[in-house]
Amino acid sequence: MNLVGVICEYNPFHNGHMRQLRAIREQLGQGTAVVCLMSGDWVQRGAPAIFPTHLRAEAAVRCGADLVLELPIPYVLSSAEGFAAGGVRILTELGCDRLSFGSEQGRAEPLMSAARLQLDPDFDARLREALASGVSYASARAEALRALGAPDVVSKPNDILGVEYCKAILRQGCSMQPLVIPRAGAYHAEALDPAEPSASALRRVMVDGGQWQEAVPDRLRSLYEEAERHFSSNGERAVLARLRTLSDDAFEALPFGSEGLWSRLMRFARTEATVDAVIDGTKTKRYARARIQRMVLCAFLGLTESMMQTDPPYVRILAFNDCGRSLLRQARMRLPLLDSGERAADGSYAAFEAHSADLYALFSDGPVAPGGALLRRRNVYIHA
Repeated sequence: MNLVGVICEYNPFHNGHMRQLRAIREQLGQGTAVVCLMSGDWVQRGAPAIFPTHLRAEAAVRCGADLVLELPIPYVLSSAEGFAAGGVRILTELGCDRLSFGSEQGRAEPLMSAARLQLDPDFDARLREALASGVSYASARAEALRALGAPDVVSKPNDILGVEYCKAILRQGCSMQPLVIPRAGAYHAEALDPAEPSASALRRVMVDGGQWQEAVPDRLRSLYEEAERHFSSNGERAVLARLRTLSDDAFEALPFGSEGLWSRLMRFARTEATVDAVIDGTKTKRYARARIQRMVLCAFLGLTESMMQTDPPYVRILAFNDCGRSLLRQARMRLPLLDSGERAADGSYAAFEAHSADLYALFSDGPVAPGGALLRRRNVYIHA
């Protein structure tokens, strides 16, 4: 049986995601099993997920996934490189033979070619040279790749992440092969296209109270309509309170704070009246907004650079169907897995997770849930 891994956020799950899961089985056969490694309460852009973890996991299983596991928070809030590397490591240990992802370019070969060049020692020298001119990291990377004759596949969001997946596969020496699904539509589209939706446009319409139903599979509409939603704006005062009371040492210990960026964030965190103003003041031409957003969220959650560099001790189980239940029996022999609601043996990381889950509740559109949310969760089982 083919076992395909998907590293995802499903923030939220929409028609494009369902199309990818269908395309996997169209290419490999209907007996193919799909494991989704999904971010939890927090997503890689440094924000709360719009819907709670288990609801998003349930949505994935209802629409074609067999098993959904949680990508640990330190990987989620890492750079694109760290996000990809953590996901590839877990899926490799799980025994996946393919990694499927969407790409604007649509083919594996050019992405693998760009990945190999980025692992070439000459690339680092070219990159440093370009960065020294003062351009952003993205521009410097593109310039370095052009100098080495790489195909132009690092300018669009899904292609960029696809190259990082390929780099992780090559660097870790795993046998997993990329299964690239062409990605239609614009990743950051302002208008919502129901046939080819972008998650950012879908979230925006949900926030504004517009019509989003046609952009998601029919079977998810009632699930979303009844769910509590979480937005960054709801927790702004909580974030500002944390930033204003953080010590100098705590700012210095944050991830992504090299070259004095932590000091710059500390200065604006103590003077600005909104989170957006803190981020806008901190970002520079070289360091993009997304990096600062992740720094702010790491500060809020208490995630330090040392924690980011340590592999989490387990992976949480979120949702599964009958096929996924069978996969779990095999997976437990390969990977330390934790059921929802189960107490972990590693107290320090588990305490961080519990703390993060309780803080997520502060961003809800509805009443704030009481503490201890993590231990009240239960695995979602969807009987076929």
